[in-house]
Amino acid sequence: MNSLLIFGSLGWGEILIIALIILLLFGGKKIPELMKGVGKGVRSFKEGMKEVEDDIKKDISE
Repeated sequence: MNSLLIFGSLGWGEILIIALIILLLFGGKKIPELMKGVGKGVRSFKEGMKEVEDDIKKDISE
């Protein structure tokens, strides 16, 4: 499997071009802050999904 699952059919060339455009738009100093925000968002989403799964399991067991 040559392409990443989350990117669908994007190849490495397209991913590199997108990364370069992001670097040009946000600059080198803003990218770590941007990635930190994305990481917090993903973590929050996972915690929310876990809560929903726990609630469903709790309802099933009752």
